[in-house]
Amino acid sequence: MTSPPQRIGMTGLGMHVPPKVLTNFDLEKMVDTTDEWIRTRTGIRERHVAEPGTTTSDIAYAAACEALEAAHLDPKDLELLIVATTTPDMLFPSTSCLVQQRLGAKSAVCFDLSAACSGSVFAMITAQQYLLTGRYRNALVVGAEVLSSFIDWTDRSTCVLFGDGAGACVMAPVKHGGILATDMGSDGSAAQLLYMPGGGSKYPPSHQSVDQRLHFLRMNGTEIFKLAVRRMADSAKRVVKEAGLKPEHVECFIPHQANIRIIEAVAKWADLPLERVYMNLQRYGNTSAASNLIALYEAVKDGTIKRDDHVVMVAFGAGLTWGSLLLQW
Repeated sequence: MTSPPQRIGMTGLGMHVPPKVLTNFDLEKMVDTTDEWIRTRTGIRERHVAEPGTTTSDIAYAAACEALEAAHLDPKDLELLIVATTTPDMLFPSTSCLVQQRLGAKSAVCFDLSAACSGSVFAMITAQQYLLTGRYRNALVVGAEVLSSFIDWTDRSTCVLFGDGAGACVMAPVKHGGILATDMGSDGSAAQLLYMPGGGSKYPPSHQSVDQRLHFLRMNGTEIFKLAVRRMADSAKRVVKEAGLKPEHVECFIPHQANIRIIEAVAKWADLPLERVYMNLQRYGNTSAASNLIALYEAVKDGTIKRDDHVVMVAFGAGLTWGSLLLQW
């Protein structure tokens, strides 16, 4: 067992979205909504959706391959693999084991993590803790969702919000930069604000559960908005303070890409300038556990995030769950 490293950082990033694009104008033909209504209330213009038969492990694998290649890490040398998802291929085995098999990462310990839209942040923090102990030398974290399989396409209040995609990062001890502070929280008393009732032990699959449309996502958008803003803003403030920084020291703020109004409100209450907030929800919608990692990937790739920049990532999801981390790139 090696000595615990001082900091854990990202050594490789990857992402993948299905090629099919569903625009707001496409949705106008499916439900009673308009492009203007969706754009002004959510900021979303289009989203990617998987073709029938495409699984979460399919897109997770694609993102994982790119991240491993960027990190110059052979899959056979991977030691820990965590997949954050609420849309697994099946209840068991875990999606991470399916990804492991395709990668040929035979030495990796694998498990899935379910924290809804907070999934990738929770998974990165979880991997960080394992790596800090020195038990593992590297980890691959993937946030992946095929939410289109669980969306009620007749419900205009939810079907306009979500998209499919995957983001991935390789994590390992680093000599420069890395994660400086983390924060996580949960509140099960608000579980009924965002949930999918069917498919588990409470409402197992049956003709009745299908007829009652229990296998689709349900959400109380108004209450989620209120809680998401407060929880994410407070969490972001905590990691900035814990790192010994001030809001003006944060060069890039990557919130969960759920809704432009939530993002703007979080930035305001966290005292983070809106011009430093990274947003790509206009192209992808809410990709849940994949959201933060897809945004991190694009922010690095397009040069928004540069070496030494301080980056705050924060998320909020069903559970309810929330979490944030502050890293130096």
